Amino acid sequence: MFKGHIFPKSIIIQAVYFKFRFGLCYREIEQLMSILGINIGHATIQRSVFKFTLLLEKEFRQRKKCVGKRWRMNETYIKVKGRWRYLYRAVDKY
Repeated sequence: MFKGHIFPKSIIIQAVYFKFRFGLCYREIEQLMSILGINIGHATIQRSVFKFTLLLEKEFRQRKKCVGKRWRMNETYIKVKGRWRYLYRAVDKY
């Protein structure tokens, strides 16, 4: 998937991660990458995002674990810094 590109796989994935996790524009991602010591242009980042988004999404969906059909919901009170708070916990069959 990443063969034949100028930048290694880790740099491309990092740029795509910045785009979708933090909603940054391509020039901001370019600045972040330059802080990390990687000189990459915003146009290159844009092309990488367009090219690899669908491929990475497909790969993530294939690796996603199935969720069980049965769920248990647990609700309790706990004290946090002197104040009572609700604690919710959902657990599947596994």
